[in-house]
Amino acid sequence: MQTDIVIVGGGIVGLATALKIQEKRPDLKVVVLEKENRISNHQTGNNSGVIHSGIYYKPGSLKAENCIRGYHMLLDFCKEKDIPVDLCGKVIVAIKEDELGQLEKVYQRGVDNGLAGLKYLTDTEIKAIEPHCSGIKGIWVPQTGIVNYRLVAEKIADRFTQLGGEILTGHMVTDIDVQQGRVEVVTPGRTLVCKLMVNCAGLYCDKIAGMAGQNLDVRIIPFRGEYYSIKPEKAYLVKNLIYPVPDPNFPFLGVHFTRRITGEIEAGPNAVFAFKREGYKRTSFNWSEFWQSISWPGFRKVALKYLKTGMGEYYRSFSKAAFTRALQTLVPEIKEEDLEPAGAGVRAQACDKDGGLIDDFYIKEASGCIHVLNAPSPAATSSLSIGETVSELALKNF
Repeated sequence: MQTDIVIVGGGIVGLATALKIQEKRPDLKVVVLEKENRISNHQTGNNSGVIHSGIYYKPGSLKAENCIRGYHMLLDFCKEKDIPVDLCGKVIVAIKEDELGQLEKVYQRGVDNGLAGLKYLTDTEIKAIEPHCSGIKGIWVPQTGIVNYRLVAEKIADRFTQLGGEILTGHMVTDIDVQQGRVEVVTPGRTLVCKLMVNCAGLYCDKIAGMAGQNLDVRIIPFRGEYYSIKPEKAYLVKNLIYPVPDPNFPFLGVHFTRRITGEIEAGPNAVFAFKREGYKRTSFNWSEFWQSISWPGFRKVALKYLKTGMGEYYRSFSKAAFTRALQTLVPEIKEEDLEPAGAGVRAQACDKDGGLIDDFYIKEASGCIHVLNAPSPAATSSLSIGETVSELALKNF
């Protein structure tokens, strides 16, 4: 099959990239390959549905720039396609004195990233917004919202195919041969020959890059995030979104409360090392993928560096009581019996050889290829902007 551009990965980033290329160059033949039988089956379809404001990210970073731009692009797209959105806002809550310094840093980052309407909250003002939330000081973030990202991805896919693009589901890439001026992308069903391959494979992006001959300085380490849902009769305890002050040394936001666009209240996620890249259950295990993670020098350094934090996350994974206690720091009235198991997602987190968990989006150009090698949260919010960024890189080749 002869084509111009092959995009590997049918998640929201791959689809947004495909759409942006097709919008700019409708004359090009663009094909998206997805190994599952439906699009958006992994990170896109298993996240909490939050539209992130950009308050957490270092000014000037790819995360900050793409989240802020992507936020507005996402809202415009949802309005155009009649996708339900609720800009309900959120509170970020400090519960201890030693969190106030980090809370101020978060506030300043929001200001530096151009967020208007941010407001410090006293304990009384926190309760005016979230009556059952406990904290000594907080931040009100009016830009934050909620949406169904699987629906967004489906609408992006619809628009892409309307413009002439093609999506092939059930096509797992098994080999890639990069030659001068052409790339062969092999699946069990067919071989696609293109001028450019764009790697948006999420949890397997490092493997796809390896097939394409890249000797990477990063490896994807999977972290599972597990959720509970609050029983409907106790849903009144949370109105919208309640977040703790994030740990500056750990690239996860901590367990929090999120109202979904459908009305349910979710609690979580934690962040535990997954023994399989698509390991959505505690029992999920793949020896080869487990070995690839633990044999990576950077992972061993990460494991030692965050040993105490990691053990706490695992403890909460196996102990509902411990998970509940973590939630009670934000909403003291929540009880263990108010929670029932919900879904889980797996985050594709790039880790370098020195033990650094990559804190920014990471996009690498190579001969005949573009590799998106780190696109965790807020990638869904940022997806149309990431697609714009990657499309500009891609079209330099045409």
